[in-house]
Amino acid sequence: MTNSKKTKVAVIGMGYVGIPAAALIADVDGFDVIGIQRRSERSGWKIEALNKGECPILNEPLLPELIKRVVLEKKSFRITDETDLLKDMDFILIDVQTPIDKETNQPLYKSLRAVSATVGNKMKKGAVVVVESTVAPGTTEFIVKPILEENSGMKAGEDFFLVFAYERVMVGRLINNIVNYPRIIGGLTEKCTEKGLWLYKHIVKEKLIPVSATTAEVAKVVENTYRDVQIAFANEVALACESLNVNFNDVRECVNSLPFNSNAYRDLHLPGAGVGGHCLPKDPWLLKYGVDTYGKDVVPFDVIIKSRERNEMMPSHMINLSKEAAEKAGIDFKKSKVAILGASFIENSEDTRNSPTETIIKILDKEKISWVTHDPLVRQREFPYTISDNLEEVVQDADIVLIMVKHQEYFDIKPAWLKGKMKTAIVIDGRDVLSLDEFRKEKFIFYGVGKPKI
Repeated sequence: MTNSKKTKVAVIGMGYVGIPAAALIADVDGFDVIGIQRRSERSGWKIEALNKGECPILNEPLLPELIKRVVLEKKSFRITDETDLLKDMDFILIDVQTPIDKETNQPLYKSLRAVSATVGNKMKKGAVVVVESTVAPGTTEFIVKPILEENSGMKAGEDFFLVFAYERVMVGRLINNIVNYPRIIGGLTEKCTEKGLWLYKHIVKEKLIPVSATTAEVAKVVENTYRDVQIAFANEVALACESLNVNFNDVRECVNSLPFNSNAYRDLHLPGAGVGGHCLPKDPWLLKYGVDTYGKDVVPFDVIIKSRERNEMMPSHMINLSKEAAEKAGIDFKKSKVAILGASFIENSEDTRNSPTETIIKILDKEKISWVTHDPLVRQREFPYTISDNLEEVVQDADIVLIMVKHQEYFDIKPAWLKGKMKTAIVIDGRDVLSLDEFRKEKFIFYGVGKPKI
């Protein structure tokens, strides 16, 4: 970390967090970055792609150019599956998946534990280990720290330094969010925090906020839990609007008309067909797990867990709307063909993590309903079910079209064109993509989340 030599950084896990973080650090003069990626069946291909200067993530502004620059021009970033290089690293960033068990809602730290053990075995004295992966509060201190200490024979805060510094990335805005959002730096000790602050000041333009590791862990899961609760509230209001035969959008416009700078300001979120992504579906459970495991008092979590359950049932609500529409059209839902538009969890992205479309497909399979799925961006290797990029073929002879993602392409669908392809003119819009009035004028049975049914 002196001027006489380059600062060596390893980033473990080449995903939506690891790739942009590694590339940004590698673009800073005086840094040399190694990306470490397992040669797994699903993600091993990223090693060769990145080493060619190719960006594995689609539709990500600034990132493709950044990768080309640091890989091909500066030659300050390369990717490998070799972990022996960790012994020479000044900083080691851990950016691995931290999913939860979908049956028990308990965190699954297999990758985190394995990587922590590997880092502990190979890191040098004085190394700084930074956990960027989202974890339950208490994980850095009570899981990562003991593993590192046991495998290294060194003491955290004295012989090596441990930091939790969470990301705030969103697909489509990875570089922007890392560079232009404040960064929370949670060290195990004050010295650990100082080490983290030194690293991130090189890539973050906004302020750095120093806190304890556990405070940072709580802040991360609370950020996403807060949004999950807001969405659940919007979804519940949408159901109320459907029941009362009013349009959620009209209600939202009224509620959000209060001035932003007033003490009465409101921000009613949008409802939808489900909540996906890596963070929102699991972070409320991580918060609860951390409190249940390491907290001193019992916290009921009534609001948070009920909100999570509300969001989890929205794909089922889409199915219920489909059944109701089929009955209105006089067709047998069990014999219908359902065309699902969108497989990613968010618009204009190929990211399918915890996609609500997967939940829809599982429900349809259980009821033995015929379905086809379209997505213009998702690659087949990223999705466990058959998917097509040919919209016309997918909607051909369909009885019901379910809009699960508001990809830009879907906004261009015209009622006359779609009606000419479908067998039965039913649309269930879960993302407020199409015009209710236009499609009903063309005699579509058009239902949607938060839409009046008459």
